Amino acid sequence: MRYDRAAVHAVLDEALVCHVAFIFDGAPVVLPTVHARRGDRLYFHGSSGGRFASLDGQRVGVTVTLTDAVVLARSWMHHSVAFRSVVVHGTARVVADHEERLAAMRALIEHVAPGRTADSREPTRKELAATTILAVDLNEVSLKARGDGVADDEADLASPYWAGAIPLRLTAGEAKSAPDLLAGIEAPAYARSYVRPFPCGYGH
Repeated sequence: MRYDRAAVHAVLDEALVCHVAFIFDGAPVVLPTVHARRGDRLYFHGSSGGRFASLDGQRVGVTVTLTDAVVLARSWMHHSVAFRSVVVHGTARVVADHEERLAAMRALIEHVAPGRTADSREPTRKELAATTILAVDLNEVSLKARGDGVADDEADLASPYWAGAIPLRLTAGEAKSAPDLLAGIEAPAYARSYVRPFPCGYGH
């Protein structure tokens, strides 16, 4: 399937969390989880005793949504939000190769906090064995987006109500050190100045 790879990758890379949908014991299930993209492939992880472990070879749906602004119109019927969303359908694969599993874990950590893998311990083989890592190829992908324009009816343009957009973005607070840190360990720069990419059109 053809899609705008750059736009899709940008949404997937900016979002911290995705939702994975699948059928489990005959019922629909949707789970939020952290994801990471490597090339044209998404990775997720969970406990080896969890539901993800049962999804090898199963069809799944993955969604990501970023809310860029609240759009306030003159009419109730035209209020909306500016957003970008990606929907992925595919067949999940449980990753068995040790090197790919390590690479996927590295990508997941770097997705959450760039630079963190060089500043933390790698998982042991025992820890990896207790973890299921799923991969889904980005073959069936759709991107949907709405800008921050107000779509009022022409008849409402002369009404006395304010209309416009309120930009939104994810911001980080001050890093809080764990109380049991060894003496002298300070919060690293990537924690003190943590920021996710600004939504397109805002903050630039």
